[in-house]
Amino acid sequence: MSLRVLSVVVAAGVALTAASVSQVKSQGKPPLDFESFKSRVEPIFLEKPQGHVRCYTCHSENNSAFHLERLPDGANFWNDEQSRKNFQSVSGLVATGDPAGSRLLIHPLAPEAGGDLFHSGGRQFESKNDPDWKALAQWAGAEK
Repeated sequence: MSLRVLSVVVAAGVALTAASVSQVKSQGKPPLDFESFKSRVEPIFLEKPQGHVRCYTCHSENNSAFHLERLPDGANFWNDEQSRKNFQSVSGLVATGDPAGSRLLIHPLAPEAGGDLFHSGGRQFESKNDPDWKALAQWAGAEK
C-alpha cells in the first residue's frame, strides 16, 4: 500500500471518528443505565396497581416489543441474565432523541394525560404525576 493511500485511509478514519464523537455529544443524553433499571424500573413491572394487573402478567406471556422474561418458579425477582434481557427489551421502547415521546411512557398512560388511546392492559398511569410513571420517565431521560 502506498504512503499516499495509507494517509487517505487514516484521514478518513479520523474524520469518521470525529463525526461519531460529535454526534454523540450533540445528543447530550447519557446511555440508559442498567443498574438503575434493575433497582428502580423493573420492580414497577411486578407491582399490582389498584384496579389493574401487573405489567408482568401480560408482558411475560406475549410476543410484543415489550416482553419481560418469565420468573423462575418460586422466584420473586429476575436473575441478572433475565434482567439484562428485560433491559434490552425495554430499552427498545425508549426514543433516545425524544424520551418524553417514548412508547414506554406513552402507551400505558391515560389518554387524558397524553397517552395512547388504547392499551389492552388498561391505564397503568392516570397521570404523569404518578410516582412510578415519574421513575420510568427519569430512567428514560424524559425527566431530571
